[in-house]
Amino acid sequence: MITSKIIANGILRAITTIVLVALSLYFLYQIQSVLIYLIVALILTLIGNPILDFFKRRLKFKHVFATIATLLIFVFIIVGFIMMFIPLISSQGQNLSLLNTAEIEKDTLQLINQISSFLESHNIDSTKMLKESNITSKINFNFIPNFLNAVLGTISSFGMGLASVLFITFFFLKDRLLFKDGAKKLIPDSHEDQILNSLDKINHLLSRYFIGLLLQLFIVFILYFIVLLVFDVSNAIVIAFLCAVLNIIPYVGPLIASILAAILTMIGNLGSDFQTQILPTTIYVLIGFWIAQIIDNNVSQPIIFSKSVSSHPLEIFLVILIAGFLFGILGMIIAVPLFTILKVIGKEFFPENKIIQLLTKNI
Repeated sequence: MITSKIIANGILRAITTIVLVALSLYFLYQIQSVLIYLIVALILTLIGNPILDFFKRRLKFKHVFATIATLLIFVFIIVGFIMMFIPLISSQGQNLSLLNTAEIEKDTLQLINQISSFLESHNIDSTKMLKESNITSKINFNFIPNFLNAVLGTISSFGMGLASVLFITFFFLKDRLLFKDGAKKLIPDSHEDQILNSLDKINHLLSRYFIGLLLQLFIVFILYFIVLLVFDVSNAIVIAFLCAVLNIIPYVGPLIASILAAILTMIGNLGSDFQTQILPTTIYVLIGFWIAQIIDNNVSQPIIFSKSVSSHPLEIFLVILIAGFLFGILGMIIAVPLFTILKVIGKEFFPENKIIQLLTKNI
């Protein structure tokens, strides 16, 4: 029989659970920076594991020295990246006018006027269209400097974050066996082998995936840079790098990259004639970017990703598409790593399932 005491106890437990969950979420929100450091350190650890193993097996380094050597490689890459891009952005930032709202508006309106003149020369009344749409009053040019100021704010705290990430990564690499032994003590004996096998496979596949992702982004960067260099676009390295980074977002990223490249190409050539120089150059750059994206989508990306996570290219495409519909851009970014983790867990815990067997036959 249900009594008032049982009901009261049930309500009390529910309220306690809700309060504990709320406090936990609030705590996680407060330490979100630490969580980001841990995630980045984990990704660097996954990338660094094959390098560390190379130093140990091929060069016969001791574990600690192999860890230090791996970390030094990361440091050299980061320092090289900073030395290459920061002075370049600083010296040419004025040309791009990225932080000057008035200059952005002036350049954009000048570009619109040139486009209007071009359209009117082809008997298209662009002035009427612009007045009816009132597009210039609807554009908020502050979003660009606001966004870039936020980026600069992030860069200003980059030093502390970088030191924290490298410190965490060092111990993730150095004490990975210690962490594994600690996990064994927490794992129930009945599932110990399955969980440890899953962790080993996940570590192996995700290490290959993130290395493959870096390789894919580097290939895209080279292709974009060649296109911009061929057509003598200003700030080619910076634009190519920004557009390559956008390729982290599957399928949507390349589209955004093309639009960004077109806008920066036009703004960078404002002193030239629109019909004879700006428009043809922009079209050629877009065509070059699309060719680069076709090469990436049909050659480098399927080969790198399908080999790294042992999945069919169509399988990866469908997973990214479904994740995009369900969770947006963030879902598209984490789709492949998360799907890989689920596949490994499924194979270890449900090996008799026909669907699992079909999806994990190459793992």
